[in-house]
Amino acid sequence: QVRLVESGGGSVQAGGSLRLSCAFSEFTYSNYCMGWFRQAPGKEREGVATIVGGGGSTTYADSVKDRFTISEENAKNLVYLQMNSLKPEDTAMYYCAADYRDKSICTVVADVDFDYWGQGTRVTVSS
Repeated sequence: QVRLVESGGGSVQAGGSLRLSCAFSEFTYSNYCMGWFRQAPGKEREGVATIVGGGGSTTYADSVKDRFTISEENAKNLVYLQMNSLKPEDTAMYYCAADYRDKSICTVVADVDFDYWGQGTRVTVSS
């Protein structure tokens, strides 16, 4: 069982920045994948970014490319989502997710749901 705990959400004005953190418990195997997802009220959940375990390759949703950065600090069991140039449409509950999978499907577009999820952290961007 992998445990995930998000933090760092809050309220910010458009154009501002936030950094979300996801603390994770130890992975038994090295082929893990981690991702950030978000869900706005009345909308479907959307994949935001993924990273191959150990600081490998990353993928991003088109809507956040060049504004958001996913990274991992392996020594501290943390994954971050740095969010810059925030827009009101970024307002959502953000979730950290993880599981074991081949790196070829560690992407925001892979139609494979994650096994482990955090409780979420809310981000509100005002105009």
